[in-house]
Amino acid sequence: MAFSTRTVSGHMRQGSTNSNPNAHSTGQSAALLARVNEKKAELENLRELRDLSAAVAGQMEALQQKLATLSDGTEAIATVVGNWHNVLQAINMASAKIPSPRAAGDGQATIEQSQVPLPQTLVRIPTEHAPALQAQAELAMEDEDVQRTPTS
Repeated sequence: MAFSTRTVSGHMRQGSTNSNPNAHSTGQSAALLARVNEKKAELENLRELRDLSAAVAGQMEALQQKLATLSDGTEAIATVVGNWHNVLQAINMASAKIPSPRAAGDGQATIEQSQVPLPQTLVRIPTEHAPALQAQAELAMEDEDVQRTPTS
């Protein structure tokens, strides 16, 4: 789109009703200057608003990531808490099979505390880590053997 290069004649630029043409143009330019300054201030405020909005958006994204992490952690905790019932039930089953010592009033000898058989150890080791755990256990056994062997 091309703009014409025509010049506007002098009588169209000046107001015909005003007796002092300089006073009218001075008042008009002052109003235009005030409006331009107002628009510049508005533009600066809009730029500041844009920058602050970008900062808030960045903080919201960081908050979203932290909440996702928190949600994952909460799910893991819920799983652990949910499994406590099973753990306590297994402990109860194992401790139910422990024989109780005889009372001395029955006329039989009491079983010493060290002779009371304990239940089997209830430990589950994940099989995905079994080779690493086995190697670690072997190293620990070797270290114990070295420490037990008297050096003369």
